[in-house]
Amino acid sequence: MKQLAVLLQSLEKQKMKFKNIFKSKNTMNAENQDKEQEIDDATLEANANAEQIIVEELSVEEQLTQDLAAEKDKFIRLFAEFENYKRRTAKERIDLFKTANQEVLLALLPVLDDFDRAKIEISKSEDQSLLKGVELIHEKLKNTLASKGLEEVDAKAGDAFDADFAEAITQIPAPSDKLKGKIVDVLEKGYKLGDKIIRFPKVVIGQ
Repeated sequence: MKQLAVLLQSLEKQKMKFKNIFKSKNTMNAENQDKEQEIDDATLEANANAEQIIVEELSVEEQLTQDLAAEKDKFIRLFAEFENYKRRTAKERIDLFKTANQEVLLALLPVLDDFDRAKIEISKSEDQSLLKGVELIHEKLKNTLASKGLEEVDAKAGDAFDADFAEAITQIPAPSDKLKGKIVDVLEKGYKLGDKIIRFPKVVIGQ
């Protein structure tokens, strides 16, 4: 009996030893699981932070790309506006050069008209030297004004009337069917400076 009791005590000690071993293993497993969970959480957080950094870098790059495109578009618009401004001012400058003497030339047109009338009247006389002298002065004046850009508007009897190039003073019965709606007589010559008419011819139209 004594030996049996000793044997039972020994078995009980072994049982307690195994329990302690299993308990220690369970504790270690639980600690390991906690550590693994912590590692997993840290890894997830690191990955999330890395993804956030990548997203922020992409956002900054996209913003810079958009800003660059906007500045490029603004530069192109400003350049186009500047080119238009240069063309417009160049055209205005050319037009100014062409019409700079317009007021002076307009003031001299009645003088040309007087020369035309004087030539008609002098031609009726027998004083050819006087007529020749007037014609020389008249031609010199016309050539001088022509050098400044003055041109006579082409309008003569028999031409079709065009309101864009002539001014109708009155209408009279046409001397013939061919002159209906056409110029019958030119009362006053017209002149232009470059492409701009500064005085329209005054005409009579047949009806």
